[in-house]
Amino acid sequence: MPDTSLWVFGYGSLIWNPGFAHGARRLATLPGYHRSFCMRSIHHRGTPERPGLVLALDAAPGAQCDGLAFEVPGEIAAETLEYLRARELISAAYLERGERVALEDGREVAAVTYVIDRAHPQYCGGLALEDQAAIIARAAGGMGRNRDYLESTARHLDALGIGDANLRWLAERVAALDGG
Repeated sequence: MPDTSLWVFGYGSLIWNPGFAHGARRLATLPGYHRSFCMRSIHHRGTPERPGLVLALDAAPGAQCDGLAFEVPGEIAAETLEYLRARELISAAYLERGERVALEDGREVAAVTYVIDRAHPQYCGGLALEDQAAIIARAAGGMGRNRDYLESTARHLDALGIGDANLRWLAERVAALDGG
């Protein structure tokens, strides 16, 4: 019987709030992309009047992003994709892709991955870290404060042993800008 599992790659909030049932969860590496606050958030962590920033996978030669791959049983793959599309494609700034990821156990699997569409108006790659911190410190949207999203992601990455130096710096800077 062929394996009908669906793999999903998480690099930001999917790590700490997947929102879908899954079996195995493995550390994984996605080549060709890096985690970046390069998407203006006008729904979840900001508003159209005062956008926040959320993480996206931005393509870059030689880059790689460490995250988690979630294995979803085949019986619930369709409903999981429906949930993910409603969550991740809310403004069409992400593109849904099937990308090869390397799992910590040495296997390589195709995983549903959401990457930034650089042609989308919400794309804002190349912002200086200080500018990112200023935006994150003041933004909030339907899912709460932008600062909370940053801090939760940085904390969970650190706990997994795949900390991100830029996210750690941003969390400290945003805390200073926001009064601690």
